Amino acid sequence: MLFLWHTFAMTTTQATETVISASLALTRQHYENFPVASIFLPKHLRVPVSLIYQFARQADDFADEGPFSVDQRLAALNNYRDELALLQAYIKPKTTFFSALGATIKDNQLSFAPFFDLLDAFSQDVTKTRYINFEEVLDYCKRSANPVGRLMLELYGQSNQKNIYFSDHICTALQLINFLQDVAIDFNKNAGKQRIYMCQDELEKYNIDEQDIANLVAQSKNIDEKWQQFMQFNCQRASTLMQIGKPLGRVLKGRIGFELRMMIAGGERIIDKITAVRGDVFKLRPTLHVGDWLIIFFKALLKR
Repeated sequence: MLFLWHTFAMTTTQATETVISASLALTRQHYENFPVASIFLPKHLRVPVSLIYQFARQADDFADEGPFSVDQRLAALNNYRDELALLQAYIKPKTTFFSALGATIKDNQLSFAPFFDLLDAFSQDVTKTRYINFEEVLDYCKRSANPVGRLMLELYGQSNQKNIYFSDHICTALQLINFLQDVAIDFNKNAGKQRIYMCQDELEKYNIDEQDIANLVAQSKNIDEKWQQFMQFNCQRASTLMQIGKPLGRVLKGRIGFELRMMIAGGERIIDKITAVRGDVFKLRPTLHVGDWLIIFFKALLKR
């Protein structure tokens, strides 16, 4: 991601082409539970989607990756805010990446609010490590996940109140599934400030404390019935939200709808895997493999 801050000795066109190539490459390098700018997406949308993905991926890395202090992480995210503010004010940004992103925003008439919302969520990741209840988690999802869906709808020319309603539920469900999948990974981030997205009041309800989670992460104890029930409850909630948004996969036509159905099926497949191991995401983090993608492909094809 350091290339964003380098000064290239090349023309603006060459620099933009380099940024675009890097963005497309990034979508292929990172593991996700859903396709990003895949071959199923219409060709004219792959570059805009890749640039949006790179914006979110890089900003998320500022919040999580590397041995940086809180102040350094927040400063990096503020640099992104400053660049967005320049674009919004019709002023040339300082970096080649934001020049390319600005062209995409302008050409596709995208809103700036979702980009700022994403940065707010990533900044929150730097400073907030506990969530009292589901209302707080939902508030985070509104800024960490839902903005991406709203940007996609704008790109597709399908942004209306009904579609946004469906999209928000899908994106929130995918975010919750990611939390369930990554309990151990999140707990090990930012040593000394382990992050727990699971609701504190719900953990208490199931008689689970943070030492229980620490022991499970360290694999010094096996999962028990209370953890299994807790994960079952969370999987069911994510599944319910996904079902509410699922009609959007049939509303959107053609390859765009197929791409979305792949995303939905990918999330559902992870839920199936978590359920199959009865919530034990510590010994083997559920991920998608070739066989899973075949199932996902045919589910999307059959609009299931």
